[in-house]
Amino acid sequence: MPMKGSGQAASWREIDQWEGGTGWIAYPDEEMQRASHALVSDGDVWLVDPVDCDGLDETLAEYGTVRGVVLLLDRHKRDADVLARRHEVPVYVPEWMSGVRSDLSAPVDLIRRSLPDSGYDLHKLVDNPVWKEGFLYDEDSQTLVVAEALGTSPYMLTSDERIGVHPALRLKPPKALGRYSPERILVGHGEGVMEGAAAALTDALDGSRKRTPRLYAQTAREFLF
Repeated sequence: MPMKGSGQAASWREIDQWEGGTGWIAYPDEEMQRASHALVSDGDVWLVDPVDCDGLDETLAEYGTVRGVVLLLDRHKRDADVLARRHEVPVYVPEWMSGVRSDLSAPVDLIRRSLPDSGYDLHKLVDNPVWKEGFLYDEDSQTLVVAEALGTSPYMLTSDERIGVHPALRLKPPKALGRYSPERILVGHGEGVMEGAAAALTDALDGSRKRTPRLYAQTAREFLF
């Protein structure tokens, strides 16, 4: 099973469907389980950290018109450029992540506090020389969108977690997320948590440090054997 799929994905899997949008994993068999999302608001569709796949445009058309592509992590350029140019829309990037503009050929709009006309507020989560990440939260639908700091792919989870903190952040978990009680959590790696999300988030943050040795040992076994 490859860490990351490549080429045109034809066997993609739809995930995280709810009244406010949908998600998909373009290469269901890859280890990284890169997840993409379409957030829908009054017929506008926002693509978050998307990976392109065969037939995607037809699926998106059922939800509305693509308004823009959103990057929440500086490393998640994925197919943002391709999709933005195909739909003739900008790539929306948090202002503290402006350095990614040089890697994109599509127009870039910098955002500071919110994603325009979407209901989602933008917040800074990680900002250092090697990692820049924001997250989105919609108060009305209680939907939390996190690109990398949280995930549900196997390499981020111990056996008793429903959602886990990224291995590189385990010893210093993103406590800023602890102020939210989301109804659902959408992540950039793996399927989202669509039920009991608030409890799963609290457990992930509170247990992050103490479960670190177990996660690291689990990861080492997988690579060694």
